[in-house]
Amino acid sequence: MDRDLLRKIGLGIVFCWFFFGGIGHFVITDFFAGIVPPWIPADPRLLVYLSGAFEILGAVGILIPQVRQWAGNGLFLLTLCVTPANVHMTLNPELYPDFPPAALWARLVIQVALLACIWWSTREPRSAAPAYAANSAA
Repeated sequence: MDRDLLRKIGLGIVFCWFFFGGIGHFVITDFFAGIVPPWIPADPRLLVYLSGAFEILGAVGILIPQVRQWAGNGLFLLTLCVTPANVHMTLNPELYPDFPPAALWARLVIQVALLACIWWSTREPRSAAPAYAANSAA
């Protein structure tokens, strides 16, 4: 499959994940607030609203080529910032009886794949170095 097509598919996945996930932060706020680890010293609802807004902004940002990499960097960092919530859920499955423990572990694996997809799809592909560049170093 063509690399450009794969990159567009990756961008589509990242866009949908964050755009619709960001909307979810405003629609099912209580769910997202309920997975914020209790040791985080901030209002969970405020964190949910902020992260939802940044998810939507980042999703829209990756559609604009001039800011795509910046938006991708932001989504990458945001994904790292929400990792404690996913780890908290995985380590405390009894608090989330609606989710099978295997699904909680799968979320962590999916998160790693999502990080790779964000990084790969929001960067311009490296062009091949000119043939003379390798010879000029000698």
